Amino acid sequence: MESYNKIMQVFWLSLAIVVSVSVTYLCITEGFEKWSFNYIFAVLALFIFLIRRFMMKRMKKHQEFLENQQNKKG
Repeated sequence: MESYNKIMQVFWLSLAIVVSVSVTYLCITEGFEKWSFNYIFAVLALFIFLIRRFMMKRMKKHQEFLENQQNKKG
């Protein structure tokens, strides 16, 4: 499961970068007014990346806590 989470983190980060670069190029070539709203998709992908990263760290700390609790009982 950890490898899946890492793959998805890379996916969302790369998607945010690709969308940002694409929208920036289209804004420069075709006009900012027409394409500026599409930056929301890059922000959304970056937000999902950050949430996944935060939750992975939180889950890892919780797993360590549970292991410590089991070691104290046993």
